[in-house]
Amino acid sequence: MEDRVWRNQTVVTEFNFLGFGDLPDLQILLFVMFLVIYIATVSGNIIIIALVVADQHLHTPMYFFLGNLSGLETCYSSTILPQMLANLLTGDKTISFSGCFTQLYFFCALAATECYLLAAMSYDRYLAICKPLHYSALMKTRFCLQLAAGSWLNGYLATAIFVLFMSHLIFCGPNEIDHFYCDLIPLIKLSCSDTHLVILLDFVLACVFTLPPFLLTLTSYVCILTTILRIPSTTGRQKTFSTCSSHLIVVTIYYGTLMIVYMLPKRDTLSFLNKVLSVCYTVLTPLVNPLIYSLRNREVKEALCKAVSKFVAFTKTCRDS
Repeated sequence: MEDRVWRNQTVVTEFNFLGFGDLPDLQILLFVMFLVIYIATVSGNIIIIALVVADQHLHTPMYFFLGNLSGLETCYSSTILPQMLANLLTGDKTISFSGCFTQLYFFCALAATECYLLAAMSYDRYLAICKPLHYSALMKTRFCLQLAAGSWLNGYLATAIFVLFMSHLIFCGPNEIDHFYCDLIPLIKLSCSDTHLVILLDFVLACVFTLPPFLLTLTSYVCILTTILRIPSTTGRQKTFSTCSSHLIVVTIYYGTLMIVYMLPKRDTLSFLNKVLSVCYTVLTPLVNPLIYSLRNREVKEALCKAVSKFVAFTKTCRDS
């Protein structure tokens, strides 16, 4: 009976983002800043994908996973930033009910997929450093494809189950999301339904689908660092560590900001800090990833230099003709 009453009172057909509304004088500045970040993120990640596909020297498991990660980061940014940019530009901060849950689905699915891809990349580095004699035999093309496909499928499957349950929640007002995108916790707070089952399901799915890749990543790097410390020469340790340092930085930034955001006390006084930290892993991390891999990775830098040289030569030939 109570559920029927709630359904009769349900009038929420759209949600309003509060976003950074407490900074009204900075809306245009924020729009320009996030637009530049979005263009740089998409461009940087597409360049990495193009290099991995075009350069034969990058046709290895490590760069295959890097290409997948760059594609994921492009989709990740495109799930949140276009909507945010439209809200900042027009001042219309509304999003439809279906649009909000669609954004929630793709955001959570891509976040879960990234956990698996980072785990696959850490396992690849573990085999390369700790089991070098077996590396070629284990990391074959078919196995790499299976790891990548499994990462994408697991991320989307886990999220589909959860969002399906979330969509059955009743929202009868208020409809203001204290965030700049449709995040899980702000949405649950707005529901008029009993959310205990959804919260429990969220915990179970996190334990089943996202905890294992995190533990695999952690275990892989414990083994990697142990192996590196056993190398007698300083030069050998530095050379070996350089092969996985870029990935380790990406993993630390991603999991570090993610944990801080979701472990931060959910108080109104900390809502602005929560938004700033959310910007770090939803907006800045996809931008930083291509920079880290291009600036710290010798093979990527060489491939980029060759691509630029070919482009300059081609442009010169076209101009001369």
